[in-house]
Amino acid sequence: MNIRQFAAHGLRHPAGSRNVSRREFVRGAGGAIAAGAALGSSVLRPRVVHAAQDDPLPIPGGTPGLGGAFHVYAPTADGSLDPIDAQPSLITNFNGVVALAYISGMVTRTKISTGERDELPFNGADMRFMQGVYRGVDGKPRQGTFALI
Repeated sequence: MNIRQFAAHGLRHPAGSRNVSRREFVRGAGGAIAAGAALGSSVLRPRVVHAAQDDPLPIPGGTPGLGGAFHVYAPTADGSLDPIDAQPSLITNFNGVVALAYISGMVTRTKISTGERDELPFNGADMRFMQGVYRGVDGKPRQGTFALI
């Protein structure tokens, strides 16, 4: 249905009756991109972030091979990363259930423009979830569910 047919039926065109030229569209899109870049650049600047009162405290330490940036132990049956009895939880003062799985397999990547498909392996993807009671940053007991994918 075109604009004249909408008007004949007493209906308004969803986008209005004004057509937008390519030049107007490109100018508007360029302005939106420039505004997004200006606003988005502030996201990349480092800044101090304070924990919310109900945030959990991370476990101290972690697997040395991860560079100390993550407070995670990676217990494996063969002990290649951490011993099997290493702390599976990521939260200090946690009382609850922890489920841990290392998943390996193949993933298919398809390039949409050509239909070309690649089979790629992934090995030992660490998946965990925790559900239970923990002490927040404020020291009060809280209940929550957390996931590490």
